Amino acid sequence: MPVLEKIVISDFRNIELQEIEFSPNVNCISGNNGEGKTNLLDSIYYLSMTKSAFATSDKFNFRHGTDEFSIAGTYRMENGLSSRFALKMNSKGEKKVRRDDKPYAKVSEHIGVLPVVMVSPADISMVSESGEERRRFMNSVLSQMDREYMSALQQYNRLLLQRNRMLKDMNPDRSLLEVMDMRMAYYAEPVFQARKKFVEDLKPIVAEYYKALSGGSETVDIEYDSELSKASLESLLAASFEKDRIMKHTTSGIHRDDFIFRMDGHPIRRFGSQGQQKSFLVSLKFAQYELMKRNYGFAPVLLLDDVFDKLDMGRISNLLQMVASNDFGQIFITDSNKVRMAGIVDGLTQDRAYFETSSGTFSRI
Repeated sequence: MPVLEKIVISDFRNIELQEIEFSPNVNCISGNNGEGKTNLLDSIYYLSMTKSAFATSDKFNFRHGTDEFSIAGTYRMENGLSSRFALKMNSKGEKKVRRDDKPYAKVSEHIGVLPVVMVSPADISMVSESGEERRRFMNSVLSQMDREYMSALQQYNRLLLQRNRMLKDMNPDRSLLEVMDMRMAYYAEPVFQARKKFVEDLKPIVAEYYKALSGGSETVDIEYDSELSKASLESLLAASFEKDRIMKHTTSGIHRDDFIFRMDGHPIRRFGSQGQQKSFLVSLKFAQYELMKRNYGFAPVLLLDDVFDKLDMGRISNLLQMVASNDFGQIFITDSNKVRMAGIVDGLTQDRAYFETSSGTFSRI
């Protein structure tokens, strides 16, 4: 399994230049809020996924006054050998990713090479906001595990943009649209099937983790809501042609899929308390971790940002024990309370490293 041995960060958010060596097991990062703990975790995520864990524009990732940032990491790979991955981004939008100094033909070829799971307070947007956030989560997980899924989704999105451009014309060519609809349907079907299977696989694991975290007082479930469960995309697009022409965009398709999170049969966003919502989201991310571990045959890197601050200490400790007792991989944990973090982590493993953060500078303690 890939283990991050060393990272070099330059001009990413508030980090000017840092070179940090990590423990292969548990790495604990403490410091006050706003000092750079989350930025370090996001730089690790960025190096894996070639984008931030947060739905922000890349322009917010440049350190103030700079027009380029870079992140490079040395990983010990499954074969026991080290590989160096380097990512560079400039303000013109040019993004370059290299492995051992060789550039990838496409940036997307790197996705899934360094599997990662991030748990963050920002996850609450998956409950409180639109389906776009939930689709983004599903896409980020499936794209790491399934190259065919990622390719089909990219092709679908490319065709969707073209179709929407055509619909903006006063008189879109119906026969040309029908050809495009057929091609979109071809790519939509594997995306639909992969999402359907993923939700079925995810549900029992989320329920198991939620039970461990909450004491089992409520039951949780996930429902995949897609128009493709009722009809083929081709027939849906044909039926919505007039509506699409008036609205000037495509109103049916997998880009409108949603994932409904339920508690005792009711939507969590309306009936779940803040604590219940947070417990569900942590369970969801740990279930993602478990599924990815099964898929790869090894554990992905786990990034836990500020989780102790949001949940009951005993429950979080139980959850970490579940992870740690089951072939866990490399874990990064941030907390503003160093004593609290040490109290949990010291009981978890002897192989850990502690770092203190101040103004984007990290020192091992």
